[in-house]
Amino acid sequence: QEQLVESGGGLVQAGGSLRLSCAASGRAFNNYGMGWFRQAPGKEREFVAAIFWGTATRYADSLKGRFTISRDNTKNTVYLQMNSLRPEDTAIYYCAARSSALALFSLAGRSSAYDYWGQGTQVTVSS
Repeated sequence: QEQLVESGGGLVQAGGSLRLSCAASGRAFNNYGMGWFRQAPGKEREFVAAIFWGTATRYADSLKGRFTISRDNTKNTVYLQMNSLRPEDTAIYYCAARSSALALFSLAGRSSAYDYWGQGTQVTVSS
């Protein structure tokens, strides 16, 4: 059973930046497709970004240019760099993994495509 642990959330002013981290426990991390989702109060969970192999990534159209996903396979960790944060970015941010990056590639925006989920980390952006 894979375990994902997010960190790095917190309170930030509008225009600020945060970097979220997600540490995975499994030994097959190199093969995983990884994603970030978020869920604001009263709203459905939405796709933020995904990373497959190397630098192959995918983003929600509305977040391109402000958010960057990356991974460090030596640390079993995926990151989400969030810049120019806005109050509407306030949400719980979840890390997710699928054991095959190739299988995830065409399905990255669907939460049902992921096998494992973290517990989430709160991001609050004040105006």
